[in-house]
Amino acid sequence: MSENVVHLRKATDPPTPDTAPTVLTVVPDAPPTRPVPLWVRSGRAVKSAVTHESTRATARAAARHSMYTLNGGRIVARRTWDGRTGSRYERMIRAAEAAGNLEAAEEWEERLQRFRAARHHRRMDLLHSPIEAAKGVAVGAGMSVGVLVALGVVMALNTGHLGDVITPLTATIDFIALLIRIVQIVWGPALTIGPFLALLALWSVGRKQQAAPNWALPANVRNGEGEPITPSIVVKALRDLGVPALRNAIKEMGDAGASMLGPIRIAGCGVEVDVTLPSGVSTNEVQNRRRKLAENLTRHEHEVFITIPQAARTVRLWVADSGALDEPIGPSPLVTDETMTADYAKGRAPWGQDLRGDAASVSLYQRHLLITGLSNQGKTVALRSLALWLSLDKSVQFLMGDLKGVGDWAMFDGLATTLIQGPTDEHVIQVTEMVEGAVDEMNRRIQAPPGTVFPPLIVCVDEAQVAFMCPAIDDQKRPYGGSKANSRYFMAVRKIHNQGRAVNVLMWQGTQDPTNENLPKLVREGAHTRASLALGTESQARMALGDKAVDGGAAPNLLRPGLDRGTLVVASDGITIPAGQSSITVRTHYINDDDAEAITDRAKALRDGVTTLHAIEQREEHDPLADIATVIGDAPRVRTKDVLARLATLNTGAYGSWSFIDLKRVLDDAGAEPYKSDGVMVVARDRVARALANRDTEGSASADG
Repeated sequence: MSENVVHLRKATDPPTPDTAPTVLTVVPDAPPTRPVPLWVRSGRAVKSAVTHESTRATARAAARHSMYTLNGGRIVARRTWDGRTGSRYERMIRAAEAAGNLEAAEEWEERLQRFRAARHHRRMDLLHSPIEAAKGVAVGAGMSVGVLVALGVVMALNTGHLGDVITPLTATIDFIALLIRIVQIVWGPALTIGPFLALLALWSVGRKQQAAPNWALPANVRNGEGEPITPSIVVKALRDLGVPALRNAIKEMGDAGASMLGPIRIAGCGVEVDVTLPSGVSTNEVQNRRRKLAENLTRHEHEVFITIPQAARTVRLWVADSGALDEPIGPSPLVTDETMTADYAKGRAPWGQDLRGDAASVSLYQRHLLITGLSNQGKTVALRSLALWLSLDKSVQFLMGDLKGVGDWAMFDGLATTLIQGPTDEHVIQVTEMVEGAVDEMNRRIQAPPGTVFPPLIVCVDEAQVAFMCPAIDDQKRPYGGSKANSRYFMAVRKIHNQGRAVNVLMWQGTQDPTNENLPKLVREGAHTRASLALGTESQARMALGDKAVDGGAAPNLLRPGLDRGTLVVASDGITIPAGQSSITVRTHYINDDDAEAITDRAKALRDGVTTLHAIEQREEHDPLADIATVIGDAPRVRTKDVLARLATLNTGAYGSWSFIDLKRVLDDAGAEPYKSDGVMVVARDRVARALANRDTEGSASADG
């Protein structure tokens, strides 16, 4: 027994010479291993077999082909029934009545009456057909026998054998016997194979119509990749949209629900179709279910666009080919055509392509511009591409402020009159003074003799939300940012929006994530061309484009951030928008920095040379209260209107853009408020003099202290 001893040791014990030959290492407290019961292993095997992908694929294939045959028979039976009865005409009549088209309903009713009359005539003919058929057979048989006998007589005369008289008749009888024999041989196999051939025919019909549950169809069909848009698919998608009134109306129409549809037209990388909704169904019920409609059409949400044309109770569906919108568009003509020039007044800037694949160009003539969207969606590139095109018109002047300051606009150095780049409050102050300088230029142009033609002046501010949210305050306690009446950047932009268009002074702005705080309502509504990239919410879309565009189907909030980079929803009269729509979706060309520099080099070659300022020179210091006292002179009181006119004459640069609000603000702060005398607002000399004296006294006291 000692020869069969197994030495045990712990895993941590060192081996010894006498234990080395046969060692079994045992882990302390290790649970003993038990054999898996047979029923458990059998259950696991069955579960693995059932859930295995090949088993599931086999089950799907069996179900698919069975349903092909079953539903193929149903389709053939339905077609046969439609061909033998007037059900097709009755469905068309119900569809026309549901659509309110009484003329079409009357026409289909006439067709139904003609069909019934023809069917009645055929049935009456069947009552007399057996007798007529018997007579025809008897006459035909007699004539055939006579012909055969006559032929036999001719043969007998020719050969001299009397037996040849019945030779043709005998040959005919032998031929008929052969045919009977052939039928006897083939009849048995035909009875066996016939049902299989019939099932194969039904299977073929069902397979062609994909008449099987969606889960049983092949993966490529189930995903709908490349599936064409047909009337039946559109009708089914609308029926399953979850609108009870629409579903019931389509059910009443039967298979003729396609009468709601206009012609399906190829439109760029997709198709377009107008859908006239039944009575009781509003267009917004379809618009609000865009995602479900897209999924019913086997498309992604971003591949279906719903707009409202001019026709009542009608929605226009544009359905992209699967994956087509993920393909990039071609390069900009600005890059490929080095001979291209621009014309501010009559030309149109090449911006990109619409969803149809047609070139989308925009007119910039006397139109203020606003482009907004989430960060890193292509806003700067879209705005810059318009400026690049316009730079090829040598008459255009630029004042530019880039409040991001990472060099996106650096190629305009030597092209723009002013170029300020940076995100700090100091840069906002510089940009604000640049815009205020444009206001002064606008006022000078307005005061010029009538008929004077002025070169275009584009005031472009990128990342304008930085200016609106700037907390800096000037020495007169006026904020640079904000949206109040004394906010300097806000008021300067508003003044250009109000009067700049008439003298070719235009305001272009690009801003992120529009809200009431970083894009005031009066500013965004002052832009003639409003465009938006991807946004987060519908409320932001309304801020960016306006209620009319969003109610008409514009939905930049449904664009995919990152994936739809560079895709804009544009509302403007400067771009061609299909009739009945309030906006258009444009996929803009991407122009990288190197190509942008090449374009600006061509633009610089058209000019004699531009010295670009990178900072605004400090304006001449002036004392508004002292200047008011100067223009009043010795008069006891002067109308506020006259005070403003005299101040503008005294210092156009400082007071040329002043309004009554500016004058009242200075006087109120000094304690010399204007008042009404004889029904007009006036400024009193004594009040202004007293305010100056008090200010000087306070200043002296502060200095002594």
